[in-house]
Amino acid sequence: MPKDEVMAGDKWEFNAEVTEVFDDMLSRSIPDYEGMRRTTTELAVRFAQKNTDIIDLGCSRGAALKPIIKALGRANSYVGIEVSEPMYEAALTEIPEAYVQHFDLREDYPNVRASVTLAVLTLQFIPIEYRQRIIADAYNKTVQGGIILLVEKVLGEDAVSNQTFIETYLARKGENGYTEEQIKAKRVSLEGVLVPVTAKWNVDLLERAGFRHVDCYWRHLNFAAWIGIKD
Repeated sequence: MPKDEVMAGDKWEFNAEVTEVFDDMLSRSIPDYEGMRRTTTELAVRFAQKNTDIIDLGCSRGAALKPIIKALGRANSYVGIEVSEPMYEAALTEIPEAYVQHFDLREDYPNVRASVTLAVLTLQFIPIEYRQRIIADAYNKTVQGGIILLVEKVLGEDAVSNQTFIETYLARKGENGYTEEQIKAKRVSLEGVLVPVTAKWNVDLLERAGFRHVDCYWRHLNFAAWIGIKD
């Protein structure tokens, strides 16, 4: 039996309790989570250029960077960006090979020379008015031939598809051990904190920033991932 989810109070926070169970929570909450992680790692390793930075925007406990570091070793430098203090502290322990910074992307962008930028389930927690600037900064800090890998929860393109995806997704969460009360409480706590947009909106963000060959490399219900390349 999976362990019960720790709730974060009236509004969602990436606090110490959430940090402790975060990886388990994601694997139980996101359909085909392991498939998304595996493909993201494979693409990151494929496009990584020697002597450049691999940066993770919103690295949480370091789950995205850890397999990349294992695959590439000292060929690259690794940067983790995290605004939550408990997540930042956990990342310092989990990915000691990386330079983990306690950093708010709403205020600035780190000085990197990246061939791979990861934004895995991060942008959705940042107010919409900051997102285009952050993606533009990521583009400007990417070397030629480098990539961004963006993973987000998304809205359906119309009300019917959106409701269908949501209902199927919530049923899946129930199969993974969540009670109806937990599911409802989680949705309420995330209102106004996690703000998804449509897949098309995310593609437009990447293309307006300058990324080319933007395409979806993974999708499952109301979660999707895109690659964008800097020519």
